[in-house]
Amino acid sequence: MKTKFFTLLFSVLGLLSAVLGTTTHAQVAPNVQRTRIAGIDVVVYKTGVKDVVYLRGSLPAGDNKAPADNVMVPTLVGGMLSRGTLKHTKNEITAQLDAVGASINFGVDSHMVEFSARCLAKDVPLVVSLLAEQLREPAFSEEEFNRLKQQTIGNLRRALENTDFRATDEFSRAAYSPGHPNRNPTVDECIAAVQAANLEDLKKFHAEHYGPAHLTLVAAGDLDVNALQTALTQSFAGWSGGTAPLPTPKNTGTDTAKEQVVFMPDKTSVSIVIGQATGLRYGDPDYIALRAGTAILGSGFTGRLMANVRDKEGLTYGIRSSLSNDTFTDGDWSITATFAPALLDKGIASTKHQLTEWYNHGVTADELERRKDNLVGSWQVSLATTEGLTQTLLSTLHRGKDVSWIDEYPNVVRSLTVEQVNDAIKKHLNPDEMFLIKAGTVPGAVQN
Repeated sequence: MKTKFFTLLFSVLGLLSAVLGTTTHAQVAPNVQRTRIAGIDVVVYKTGVKDVVYLRGSLPAGDNKAPADNVMVPTLVGGMLSRGTLKHTKNEITAQLDAVGASINFGVDSHMVEFSARCLAKDVPLVVSLLAEQLREPAFSEEEFNRLKQQTIGNLRRALENTDFRATDEFSRAAYSPGHPNRNPTVDECIAAVQAANLEDLKKFHAEHYGPAHLTLVAAGDLDVNALQTALTQSFAGWSGGTAPLPTPKNTGTDTAKEQVVFMPDKTSVSIVIGQATGLRYGDPDYIALRAGTAILGSGFTGRLMANVRDKEGLTYGIRSSLSNDTFTDGDWSITATFAPALLDKGIASTKHQLTEWYNHGVTADELERRKDNLVGSWQVSLATTEGLTQTLLSTLHRGKDVSWIDEYPNVVRSLTVEQVNDAIKKHLNPDEMFLIKAGTVPGAVQN
């Protein structure tokens, strides 16, 4: 009953934070406090919303630091963080969090272990102490490890039945050269790695790569800053270690066939990816211009792809274009869509037609002005809640930007010209060099 009450409370407070905690009409950077506490880079922003606090952070212990003989060790280490510590079992931690309506979550991606937490202001010391325990002293129990391995293998096998996953997964190996962090190992390789992993591998990785040296923690909300700093000092005192982010190799391309089919029998739809690596990172000079042009082609219901391929021709329920995987490395550009098998050829032809028109003739001044409003508005919405603010602050730091970028971004977008956008499209993309990946029950194809 208590858990349901806190769930309802956070729902109400979350709605209130969109109104009371808004920062869309205020400068963010001047109100940020940044200090180093117990070796941790701590970024704090006190908002107007009452009672709620969000924490978000990361440390560079992601998949790109996997040992050469097992690609899944970082993911498995991250999976063990929430499964008990040397001081408390998993159930004891869950009970403490549930009692106050708080939560802590962990995730691992190609570069980072990320964590997030939410709680009431009065419970910040408790949540910080439990977060520190989980990061510093995971129990690595044999029983929980075996359970995690089974669940991970089950999730990987289920992913093999998802057409969207299969298309984007195959695209990663087509677009990125071996050794690049954005190139995924195959699912079979991941399953074999999980099966081969042992607790000693995990303990060794944790001891080597976890520590405060390159850990960032962002906190926002109804903060007592002194109380937060005291909690961090007490909970993380004496912890040392951690390794720096790895230098990222540039993508050198592949000799993979430009068109590939991942045949999956008995599927009601086919997922496609049309795209290429861009060589661009978020902070590169042409990035925002290319992002604006990409949004005009295929972001939301006002993008050209949805307006034509979906609304006008009725060939798909969903289609979009986007830039991805470019926070820490050079990334990629893609169109993703889903078609019924019987409409696949028409859908791809229509999509390619829109792509070619966009590439050859560029965007118009009217389209760019409308999209500027959308991009700036979306940015401001991301800052309008405490949770969104912590995510934006952390993402900004991940992208190698100072927090002042949060205030500069709207002006950068509004200053874009049609010439800059169209030049960026031509400079970094080439439809003739793009890959086409089809995953699902593709007419005429057979299973390998």
